[in-house]
Amino acid sequence: MAPLIDIVFLLLIFFMSAAIFYQLESEINISVPSTEEGERTPRAAGEVIVNVRQDGTVVVNQRQMGDDELRSMFARIAEVYRDQPVIIRADKKTFHEDVVRVLDMCAGAGIWNISFAVLKEEGGI
Repeated sequence: MAPLIDIVFLLLIFFMSAAIFYQLESEINISVPSTEEGERTPRAAGEVIVNVRQDGTVVVNQRQMGDDELRSMFARIAEVYRDQPVIIRADKKTFHEDVVRVLDMCAGAGIWNISFAVLKEEGGI
């Protein structure tokens, strides 16, 4: 009986850790810009990662979303949890207006806990 309980606990730990790594969702074809003055913040549970591709399309949870769909998703999230963290991952060649469009949707829903994903440049000159 004890080995069975051990196996159940190991499976539970495995699936819990797999769920956490699934939250680190990112579009592979997005190349985020780099910065010298970035600050690493701790990951928050349940944060929403919004990927903005180079052509302006928005992907959330590996699903492409239109403006109306994204706006309603932000509204539903804000109803439940107003301080919902949102991370915007935009390609470095994405037009500024596409990122501002996502920011406007967040502001319209009342979500203000927004951050941008960047890469920290290693080393110096």
